[in-house]
Amino acid sequence: MSERPALKVLVFLEASNVAGAVKPILEFAREAAAGSGGRDLSLTLALYARAGQPSDLIDHIRDLGISVEIIAERRAFDPQVLPQLRELARKLQPDIVWTNNTKSHFLVRLSGLHRSCEWIAFHHGYTKEARRTRVYNELDRWSLPSARRVVTVCNDFARQLESKGVPAARIRVVRNPIRVSPSLGEAERARLRAELGLGDASVLLSVGRLSREKGHADLLRALQVLRKSRNAKAPLHLLIVGDGPERGNLRSLCSTLDLEDCVTLTGHQADVAPYYASADIFVLPSHSEGSPNVLLEALAAELPIVATAVGGVPEVLSDEVNALLVPSQAPEALANAIGRLLDDTELRQRLIANGKEVVTQHNPQAYFRNVVGIFEEVMGEAAATRR
Repeated sequence: MSERPALKVLVFLEASNVAGAVKPILEFAREAAAGSGGRDLSLTLALYARAGQPSDLIDHIRDLGISVEIIAERRAFDPQVLPQLRELARKLQPDIVWTNNTKSHFLVRLSGLHRSCEWIAFHHGYTKEARRTRVYNELDRWSLPSARRVVTVCNDFARQLESKGVPAARIRVVRNPIRVSPSLGEAERARLRAELGLGDASVLLSVGRLSREKGHADLLRALQVLRKSRNAKAPLHLLIVGDGPERGNLRSLCSTLDLEDCVTLTGHQADVAPYYASADIFVLPSHSEGSPNVLLEALAAELPIVATAVGGVPEVLSDEVNALLVPSQAPEALANAIGRLLDDTELRQRLIANGKEVVTQHNPQAYFRNVVGIFEEVMGEAAATRR
């Protein structure tokens, strides 16, 4: 281990469960605890919490033995959070502040924390939800140009950041990591399939937040096309794992398309591994994406993939090599690609075999080294400025 003093890092998180942009941070924390890369880090995760709202994430982080600080808030963008942020920085004296969401980007900029330590903002893209959320997203135009570095997950997002006024020299692209878990085995697969009443159906799986840009409505329409064209073939069943504002609309669309008997909306699941183990094909129908964790999870679970060629997806996957890529918002193309995989065993096996190389390129150790490299780069610049 290096004799240099531990680098103190304070991470702000806006989440209540282990999903999405939280996963890379937890992988980073695990590698830091394991002493990867020969660099001592003192890592603290700070989470916003409201009275009466449970947080599985807080319990999970504590179970991992990671230091946690709680920032009490009454509502979104509560001004009483600002003095808490300043007091937390005074107490911990971090070398680096790591923000992970529009809210924390804005609050760190507004509170002036970036003037007392080095600020690195991690950008994961935007969701198209309530008008208020879209307004908050625009705050990045004011916040992010003040960060010492902005780390994002794909080149497409890097170009978007430049359009928001972030200097290109300050942007770094670091793709998300995946930690391969042991296979659950045939017994667990059989148990869940029986529990869900899947029988001998070919199971399609999609995992993600239920919001419009994730394209689940397109997937339902593709499923309707498949059912009509495959009447005499094995039945199909679609599992959609996740929750969000589109849940009600998707239920209504299932009814309209007469798909209620072959679609299961599971809601949020703390452990998604059994669903990957139960599936035959993974489908990502998004309209926009960065570097989706779920694609890496599907590759690690050895599932063949159909995905839309949006955002950073083509930077991770290659059409006909390790996935089938189709245009976004094109249910017919989605249906055709899924149909090819259902009918072609050799194609499925080839995509799965080629996908293993992608998984090895996105390991947590490489992610840790890349992020620590940015830390060192920033700290070196700061030291040079002080000389």
